Formats: sequence, structure tokens, C-alpha cells
Amino acid sequence: MDCYLGIDLGSTTTKAVYLDEHERPLGRGITNSRCNYALACEIAGDEAGINSRFMLLRRRIEEEDGARDGLAELMKWLACSFTFAQYVDQLAALEEICLEEVERWNDAFERDLYAKTLASLFERMRSEAEEMFRPGLAARSDFFRDIVANQYLDHAERLAKDGAVSFDRLTAIYDRAILRVEGKNFATAYAKHLDLACERAVWRGGFEPLGETLRRAVDYAIGVAFNVRNTIGTGYGRQTLPIPKPQIRSEILCHGLGAHFMFPNTRTVLDIGGQDTKAIQVDAKGIAVNFQMNDRCAAGCGRYLGYIADEMNMGVHELGPLAMKARKAVRINSTCTVFAGAELRERLALGEKREEILAGLHRAIILRAMSLLARSGGVHDEFTFTGGVAKNAAAVTALKRLISENYGDRMINISPDSIYTGAVGAALFARRDREAI
Repeated sequence: MDCYLGIDLGSTTTKAVYLDEHERPLGRGITNSRCNYALACEIAGDEAGINSRFMLLRRRIEEEDGARDGLAELMKWLACSFTFAQYVDQLAALEEICLEEVERWNDAFERDLYAKTLASLFERMRSEAEEMFRPGLAARSDFFRDIVANQYLDHAERLAKDGAVSFDRLTAIYDRAILRVEGKNFATAYAKHLDLACERAVWRGGFEPLGETLRRAVDYAIGVAFNVRNTIGTGYGRQTLPIPKPQIRSEILCHGLGAHFMFPNTRTVLDIGGQDTKAIQVDAKGIAVNFQMNDRCAAGCGRYLGYIADEMNMGVHELGPLAMKARKAVRINSTCTVFAGAELRERLALGEKREEILAGLHRAIILRAMSLLARSGGVHDEFTFTGGVAKNAAAVTALKRLISENYGDRMINISPDSIYTGAVGAALFARRDREAI
């Protein structure tokens, strides 16, 4: 199948999107960005391929007579079962690497003690995994590190309570091992994972009558070969992408075109990424005509939120929900990442509530973005918010309030796939560049 690939290498995540020859989305993938950018691009691209196979699989089932009843629920079971299969493989790799770390120790008694402790810890984690991946549960992070960290640390803390082993030492083992696990590409085992997902969806989800239909669809999806006719890369780390320089586009162009593709009436785009913020004005075709960009530091960007999360011993995805519980927003004097920790600790020492501090931090971030928007030409109908921070409910709430206060009523677009906007724009350029040859 002919397709076009767009890759957005950000400072915190790498995204990839497949479009077909008619510019219809096929699939998308995401992974943590890391020092090995070539690997990050490979994993994101492979994940986009897997997601595309799910799209084709669904279409194949829809073609079967009588198979549409319960299709939505079946696809939910298949998706969570696939994630479960991936997770089990990653968990096994993490256990193996943790044990390898312990095997290097010189003290035989400690080697044996910690090996047995880790075996018990991972057995507990495996016993919980089955119930972690089923439809209807609260959405989890896209990344193995986020999902497994809390589980591992909770069990490590329990096992260390009797004093026989050290919680800090178990944490140190994990910290070294998780980096090596993230250096492996589990997406290449998609055929095995799809087979396991098919079996689990049928028997655990209760879809025995659709078993043969699903099996045929899975075999078809596994057998599809994707012919990537062109690839375009963009993002904060675009200059390090392992593709020829002529196939690189700026973030401004890709986010502008991607936002226009998602919402054709878009005229103003705000992208808050991991390392920079971009305010973009686009014309009726999605071409950028003006922009302002905060690229001197990470203040007011995703990296800043990541730093705050670390200071508060929370996941980044937990910041927004906690901030939404605030009754008021504490006034924050600085969004400088360097001084954020000090001001955060000072506010907590003064007795300020965590949720109210976070509400103030989110408002301060959006205030910086509003300044960029004003300098780029203001906010026009329609306005589209893109980037990872667009998934943060507290940031969205602050943005809507400030836009209303400063510009009145505006149509504000936020896609559930907002983090993929740059990759969508890159894929569109890939298709159009190829067509122009």
C-alpha cells in the first residue's frame, strides 16, 4: 500500500503519521524522544504502521456481513489487548535487565537477596497486569515508563518495609534498567502481539461468534506491506533526523498546515511543545503568513511542566487534573524553569495548596503564550491549539478564559490528536512534494 510518512521529532516526544495517497490518515505513533534520535524515529514510525494496521483491520471487519454489531466494543478489546501484549513483553525485558544489574554485584549474599526480591516484585506486577488493560478503565499514559514506574515503586516500597532490602537501592536498579528497556524497539513484534491480542479479545471479551472474522482480519492486517513513497521530517530536533536535508520542513510550516488540515477554517494556531511555543497566523490554504516563537528557553513549555512534576513527585499527566480542583489560582511571579523549584517550595512553605499553585502556574504559562499571539497578529476565528500541552485541561481552561477576556468569542479547536499536528503537516508535505515531481 502506498503511503506518506511525516515525522515530528520533539524535545520530549517523537510523533509519526501515515497518510494514504488520498491524504486520508491511516495511523499515528508516538514514543519518548531520547539521545538516540534515529531509534526514536524508527519506533514512532513502526508504531504508526501498527496503528495503520488497526485501521485496515477495522475496515476489513466492516466489510463482513453481520460483523458490525458490537464492532466498537470489539475494537476496544483488541486495542487494549494489544497494549497488554506489548506491556508483558516490556515487563519481561525490564525484569531480565534488573536481574542483570544485580548479577554484577560482588557480594553473593546481596546478589541472592535482591534477585529473590526482584523475582517476587515482578511476579506481583505480572499478576496485576491482566486487570490493568481492559476497556472502561481510565486512560493510561502512552509510554511504558509512566505505566510501569508507579507499579514498580509501590511494590518496591512494600517489599522494603521490613528493612531486609533498601527501597533506594531497588529504585536505583530500576532507574538504570528502564533506560535500557527504552532502547529496545518492541513495535517490530507487532505480528506476535496482534495474534495474542486477537486471542485475548475473543476469549476475555466474549466475542467468540466473531472469532473467525477477527482472525481473517488480523491475518490480512499483518500481511499488508506499506510502501512509503516519501518522508518529511520536522520538529525541535529536525536537524538530527536520519533523513536527507531536502526532506526537512520547519515546525511553523508543518503545524500551520497540519492545523488547517484538521480544522479547515483555522486562521490562528498556538502550539505549546516541550521546548518552545509558537503563535502562527495562516491563510485560507494553511500556509503560514506570520508567526512569533519563544525559543530562547523552556519557560512556559512542556519541559517547564515536566520540571514542576518532578519537583512535586508527580507525573506530567497528573498536573492538569490536580490544577482543575483549585478554587483560585495563586499568582506566580516567574515561569523561569531555573527558579521554578525555589518558588514552588516557597509557596508550599507558606501553606498554599498544591492545586492552587498549579492553577497559577498554568495561567502564567498561557499568559506568556498570549503575548506571543498578540505579537503575531492576535487571535482570529478560527483558533486551533496544538501540541502536547493542548491535552492539559488546566492549560485549556486558562487559554479559553484569557482569549475570551482579550478577544471575545472565538471558535477554539482542540483535537484529541493535537500532539500529532506537526507530523500531520509533515506527511501532507511528503505527499504534495512527491506529487510535484
